[in-house]
Amino acid sequence: MELADAIGLALLVVLDRLTPAERLAFMLHDIFAVPFDEIAPLVGRSEAATRQLASRARRRVRGGASVQDAELVAQREVIEAFLTAVREGSLDELLTVLDPDVVFRIESQALPAGARRELHGSAAAATLIVKHTQLFWSCGTALVNGSVGIIVAPYGKLRAVGIPVISKGKIIAPTTITDPVRLQEMHLAILDN
Repeated sequence: MELADAIGLALLVVLDRLTPAERLAFMLHDIFAVPFDEIAPLVGRSEAATRQLASRARRRVRGGASVQDAELVAQREVIEAFLTAVREGSLDELLTVLDPDVVFRIESQALPAGARRELHGSAAAATLIVKHTQLFWSCGTALVNGSVGIIVAPYGKLRAVGIPVISKGKIIAPTTITDPVRLQEMHLAILDN
């Protein structure tokens, strides 16, 4: 996936998280330069409230300042190295990004009946991940609840979020969330380049 495609995909997912009024205020003002006094009647709010809607949407789209830049960069480098290794089907490169004692968790509704919900160890996790490389072609990085994570959104529809715990440049505990209710509760934001 090209960087521009990944950013566009992340933007679609994040915009889908905004309320209709936030999305309208943000898009009309920030993208089309429509003045707030003209947007206010469209969203049924005062001009001041419309400014607040756009401001809240802008913060959500940009991800706020919930993570220090250096930490965010380090997390992103690990996630991008992980995605590159998976997309290339490189078991060796994947093993360098996963902690040897990694515990990989997957929600039960994403698995066939009887499948294991947890995998222990980098070899077991990497082998499973490489078998499902095609799933990672619709993935991108985003800020997920304040940390860098992975979103799976084929055709702009959010299907899953990967939330990895990273320590010392290694993924130690990735969790995959597929439950639609839990996905709606997550705060997602685009990462600036």
